[in-house]
Amino acid sequence: MARNKSNEFPPDQQDLASWAKALGHPARIAILQTLAEKGTCICGDLVGVLPLAQPTVSQHLRELKDAGLIKGEIDGAKSCYCIDKENLMHLFAAMNKFKESLSLDKAFNNCC
Repeated sequence: MARNKSNEFPPDQQDLASWAKALGHPARIAILQTLAEKGTCICGDLVGVLPLAQPTVSQHLRELKDAGLIKGEIDGAKSCYCIDKENLMHLFAAMNKFKESLSLDKAFNNCC
């Protein structure tokens, strides 16, 4: 049986990988941009903006919510989502820290 070794990496690397995975589809980028423009959004509104079916939009929303990039509340038959500003700021800080850790000058000097 295969063993998942992601737990053996530091938490900051696990978090960054999780966020990168959540951002790994253009629909999720579009959802975040739409939520940022509107402030809050009802899932049905997103279906009108995106070229995707309702179940697909719901799946992308679930991925973003599981990664902590959006928050949502259920109000009857409708779900309302918004960006989780605190976690998005953590993502930006983690990306900056990652960029600074790469030593790009050194990496490009030894490139073939």
